[in-house]
Amino acid sequence: MAVRHGADALGLVFYPPSPRAVSLQQAVRVVADLPPFVTVVGLFVDEEPERIKAVLAAVRIDLLQFHGDESPEQCAGYGRPWIKAVRMREGADLPAIRAHYAGASALLLDAYQPGVPGGTGSRFDWDRIPPDMRPGIVLAGGLDVSNVERAVRGVRPYAVDVSGGVEQSRGIKDHKKIADFIRGVRRADQAGL
Repeated sequence: MAVRHGADALGLVFYPPSPRAVSLQQAVRVVADLPPFVTVVGLFVDEEPERIKAVLAAVRIDLLQFHGDESPEQCAGYGRPWIKAVRMREGADLPAIRAHYAGASALLLDAYQPGVPGGTGSRFDWDRIPPDMRPGIVLAGGLDVSNVERAVRGVRPYAVDVSGGVEQSRGIKDHKKIADFIRGVRRADQAGL
């Protein structure tokens, strides 16, 4: 459904505690039905390298997304482009984080909630993102149909990431919310041209 409405990427959560987690078999089925040119993102949180390698051997994953305390070396060890999620806790020094994770294709900026690696449904203050970094980030955290146009117009990120903001209940996507969210992104993009 997301792809049918124009999503450029589809995230597969390989983090068992998440209500959005997929099994290896589910991931294989989802990827088999995707059209070409849709980026498949595999999301991991402090996962064992052997498990990541097993997923990569079984499923076409185009981009890795790391949401834990992984070092740059841990993120870079799989022969795939990768992005690093940054939980925007108070005092986060984004230029220093960007320099530390220089091999990342992008930083994904998410809201900070103690003990939760992401997917909180909370927003952070977008004004904390340095203007020179905005075109290279993936904006996440509390995005939904009501605020995505404002987020894209105000921040001008490379991409936006949503999960909870398009759900009817935790872990269950809502087709109408997905369609409305993507329409909001497209409207904001067109307004910025």
